[in-house]
Amino acid sequence: MAGSDSGGGAGIQADLHTFQDFNVHGCSVITAITAQNSFAVGHIQVSDHKTLATQINALDSDLPATAIKIGMLASSTTVETVAKYLQDFNGTVVYDPVMAASTGQDLINTEALTIIREQLLPHIDVLTPNIVEAEILSDSRIESIDDIQQAAKKILSLGPRSVLITGGHFKVINGQRLDYWTNGETEYWLAGEDIDSVHTHGSGCTLSSALAACIAQGYDILDALVLAKAYISQGIRQAQQLGGGPGPVAHGGFPNQLNDLPKLYSKLPPSILKSDTPALQFPSCNGTLGLYPVVDSIEWLEKLLPLGIKTIQLRIKDQTETFLREAIQQAVALAEKYNARLFINDYWQLAIAAGAYGIHLGQEDLDDTDLAAIANAGLRLGVSTHSYYEIARAHGIQPSYIAIGPIYDTTTKVMKFSARGLDNLTQWVALLKETYPLTAIGGINQERAKLVLATGVQSVAVVTAITEANDYKQAVSDLQASHQQA
Repeated sequence: MAGSDSGGGAGIQADLHTFQDFNVHGCSVITAITAQNSFAVGHIQVSDHKTLATQINALDSDLPATAIKIGMLASSTTVETVAKYLQDFNGTVVYDPVMAASTGQDLINTEALTIIREQLLPHIDVLTPNIVEAEILSDSRIESIDDIQQAAKKILSLGPRSVLITGGHFKVINGQRLDYWTNGETEYWLAGEDIDSVHTHGSGCTLSSALAACIAQGYDILDALVLAKAYISQGIRQAQQLGGGPGPVAHGGFPNQLNDLPKLYSKLPPSILKSDTPALQFPSCNGTLGLYPVVDSIEWLEKLLPLGIKTIQLRIKDQTETFLREAIQQAVALAEKYNARLFINDYWQLAIAAGAYGIHLGQEDLDDTDLAAIANAGLRLGVSTHSYYEIARAHGIQPSYIAIGPIYDTTTKVMKFSARGLDNLTQWVALLKETYPLTAIGGINQERAKLVLATGVQSVAVVTAITEANDYKQAVSDLQASHQQA
C-alpha cells in the first residue's frame, strides 16, 4: 500500500522490484499517483476512498496477504481506510511513515498525522521511520545516540510493536551508518559502512519492502532486519558503481556480499563510539579447522589427540569449579603435547588462566563474557551461529572462526533452532568463507559429512559420530579422509 512513483525509484515501483528480488509475489494498492523523479515531486493525486477500498477488497478476496508494507498515506481518509482494514488483518504489517520526500517536499498533512498516531500505529508490527520522521512522531529532537533510544521509547508508547529508526539522515559515526531497532524489551544496533553516494532515492521504501518480503518468506524479525539492511547497502553500493547523477538505489538480487552485511550489536562497542578505540582483535587460527571433535572429558582427549586430531573442543557441563579448573589444565597440557588447537567451551576465565589456545561461545554467552579480556589474553575465539542475525552479531565481534548449525537435527543438546540444512549452509559459506574459517555442526555423521563438506565449509564438528561409534579410531580415520578428499 503506497504511492506510485512515476520515476520508478520509490513507492510501489521500488516495492515491487524489492519483492521480486526476495522471491515473493507482490500485489499493490495505490494510495496516490505522483509525478516525480529523483529531484522533485511535481504533483500528487490522492486515491479517493472508493478507489482505495475496491483495490483492497479485490485483493483480499482472492490474494490475501501474508505481510503488508505500507508507504505514503497522504490524506486522513486514506489513513482511516487503511487503519480500519488492518483491524481484522492477521499478518505482519511494516509501515514506512513517509512524511517528506528525500527531495524535501512534505507528503502528509497535520490531520492525517494525528490519525496515524491514534488509529494506525497500534496495528503496526514494524515501524521504520528515518531520523526526521522519528522526530515528528516522538515530538523530540534527535541529536545523539541517547536521543535515538529515547525517541524509540516514545514512539513505542503510541502502539507499534517494534520500531526501526534508520540512520540515513543521522550523522556518520566512525565511518558507520547506524540503525536502531527495539520492541521495548530487546534492542539492537545495526552498523553498516557509510557509502558516500547520491543514489539513495527510494531507500526507505526499499528497506521496509525488504523487511516485509523477508517476513513473508518466514524469516524471524531479526533476520529480516539484517537482510533488509544488507539489501539497502548492496543497492546503494551497486547504484554508486553505475555512476551518474542522483538516482534510486539499485535492485540487484538477494544480498550475498559480506561487506553489505551489517554488524549487529546489543550495545554499541567502544570502537564505534570512540574514534581512538580500536576494535577487538582475536588471533588467527592459521588455516582451516579440519575435523573438529567436541568431547566432554579428558579421557576422550587422551583417546583422540594421538590419532592426529589438530582441532578439538572440550565441552563439560554441570561440574564444580574445582573439577573444571583441573580438567582444563589437564586438557591444555595434552593439547600442547600433541600440538593441537584446543578450544574450551564457555569457561573463559578458567581457559585464560590455564593458557588455552581458544574459547568457544554460544550466542547466549556473548553478553555476559568479557570479550576484551579474551582478546587481550591472546586467545582465539569461536562463536556459534544459527541464523542471519546471529551471523551479523558474530561479524560485529570478528571472531577467529564461526560455527554454523545445527545442519541436521541433533540430540546432543536442546536447540531452539530447527535443522538449518545444506541450502542455508551453502549460502552462509559463500557469504563468509573468504573472511572467516568455518565449521559446520549438528547431526553430522560419516555419510552426511561428505555432503556438508561439498558446500565448501572445509570443517565438520562432530560429537556422537565419534563418541558413539562402534570403532572410534575407524570413525576418525574415515572422517579425516573425507576432509582430505573435499
